[in-house]
Amino acid sequence: MTARTRVLLLGYGEMGRAMERLLADRASVSIWEKFPRAGFRSVSLPQAVPRADVVIFCLPTKPHSEVLAEITPWLAPACICLSVAKGLDPAGRPVTRILEDVLGPDFGYGVLHGPMIAEQILAGRHAFAQLGCSGSGVVPRVTALFDRTRLHVTPVTDLIGINWAVVLKNVYAMAFGMADELGLGDNVRGWLSVRALRELDALVQQLGGAPGTAYGLAGLGDLVATATSEHSHHHQLGRRLARGETGVGVPGGLEGEAIRTLAAADQHRFLDDSDLPLLRWIRGIVREPGDVARRFEELFDDCGALRSVFPPKKPMR
Repeated sequence: MTARTRVLLLGYGEMGRAMERLLADRASVSIWEKFPRAGFRSVSLPQAVPRADVVIFCLPTKPHSEVLAEITPWLAPACICLSVAKGLDPAGRPVTRILEDVLGPDFGYGVLHGPMIAEQILAGRHAFAQLGCSGSGVVPRVTALFDRTRLHVTPVTDLIGINWAVVLKNVYAMAFGMADELGLGDNVRGWLSVRALRELDALVQQLGGAPGTAYGLAGLGDLVATATSEHSHHHQLGRRLARGETGVGVPGGLEGEAIRTLAAADQHRFLDDSDLPLLRWIRGIVREPGDVARRFEELFDDCGALRSVFPPKKPMR
């Protein structure tokens, strides 16, 4: 692709601004924002969509279906739709399924998933993504678009696998936040890493992905970034759960893609956690927060770990 490539960004939150920073010097970038802030002028979709070579969804998963249905009649035949979303819609679909259901074989589409925290891209730091896609010509055009930027893109063939890996790693990232809030230390973080990755690999395969996909950038790479970053919303959610904060699903309560993923899994019953003790444990705490320290001890027992994680209490004098 050349500097004349016309890119339409949908959404101007942190990721929208990060994509603008990456592409502004090499493409003609226009931006649509449904709820623009004061002083920001959003483009008109009927005018901008037909001119776009690439449309990048920098939106949460939930509005994807609605926005896609609105813009599809205006898309140019060769336009590529990309998404960076890492959640599920109310029907329990990841963005790959939404793109497939709405666009079908008529348009090229794909996802970019990996350790690509928006705040760090905005700070000029490197980020990394796997590109899963459908349609001829998508890989060379998207890799050329990001070539020599600080987002390093690696094409992969397991489109659905990387999408599920990046969705479900958010759930496991909350466990790391809980452990850090309780000061459990580096050893527990290491144990959680192994347990979470094993379960993530099993879940990705359970949902149609390939063995080993969870060990790539969209799984292991993004899990490490999300589970440890000070910018991670899901790490902060874990901290809040460890403090016993409640209110999931109510105004002002705990919100996030992982919370919505677990709610969708409960509603649509598509996750079998019978052999996944860490996932089952996290789901239990989200449903009924409280006494996370004691419940960590129970988790270690259930998983065959030593109990000596917490120092013994000093006897009363």
